[in-house]
Amino acid sequence: MQVYLPIAEVSVNAFLLLGLGGIVGILSGMFGVGGGFLMTPLLFFIGIPPAVAVATEANQIVASSFSGVLAHLRRKTVDLKMGTVLLLGGLLGAAIGVQIFKMLKQLGQVELLVTLCYVVFLGVIGSLMFVESLRAIRRSKQPVKSLPPRKHHSWIHGLPLKMRFRQSQLYISAIPPFIIGALVGILAAIMGVGGGFIMVPAMIYILGMPTKVVVGTSLFQIIFVTGFTTLMHATQNYTVDAVLAVLLLIGGVIGAQIGTRLGVRLKAEQLRILLAIMVLAVCGKLAFDLIVQPSELFSLGGGGH
Repeated sequence: MQVYLPIAEVSVNAFLLLGLGGIVGILSGMFGVGGGFLMTPLLFFIGIPPAVAVATEANQIVASSFSGVLAHLRRKTVDLKMGTVLLLGGLLGAAIGVQIFKMLKQLGQVELLVTLCYVVFLGVIGSLMFVESLRAIRRSKQPVKSLPPRKHHSWIHGLPLKMRFRQSQLYISAIPPFIIGALVGILAAIMGVGGGFIMVPAMIYILGMPTKVVVGTSLFQIIFVTGFTTLMHATQNYTVDAVLAVLLLIGGVIGAQIGTRLGVRLKAEQLRILLAIMVLAVCGKLAFDLIVQPSELFSLGGGGH
């Protein structure tokens, strides 16, 4: 069943969009990520213009993340205080990111920037996460030595503005989580992602948060930052396609509930290595398209495609 998307100005199969939304919702519930790192490139692949894909995907992330966070709130695996600090940074970052996006849209460089950002960030984060997950799996098979070395986050304890985060059992400066939130907010605006693929490993390896509260806390922050990003894109860039958003939203909400149930059955190390593999797969596809189809990214005014 073909559906016309008025803002994107293309026709797409409605069941395809529902299915994509469901897949991303499952990822959201399992890994604590908004799923935009996967959905936005997929929307590129089926012909949705990058500017519309980025802005509309932020809206779908709100729904799938909200559905997922409800399940985590019931399990009391959300650190609301930490989430609030991350959120304050995220709102500032999102406001900056939307302005950068607007400027690049006017220059006609949005598609190139978004694709390059995905290749760089997904490649780096996916590789680091994959290597660290393999190490964690090896450590889990060795005699008890489960705590991460202090050197990974000891510098944080020397920073000012310390706060006690009881749910995460931490007493650290509010500065690192605020900065992490701001960086994720910028990415949310420019790349159409919730930023969970960066936030989750940052919360684990930089802040030293327990894995059990990382997923729910990440989703809590993602809801508000991506909601704010959607509002900014809709009012300033006019690139939010409501029809596309609704179809992705329906699939995302259903998928998130399935994902939270699947996530409980897997170990933390297994979840992280699966996420790393998915991140690297998307990175590889985008990098391949950059190399094979450069004529779609640059307008040289000469020969045809």
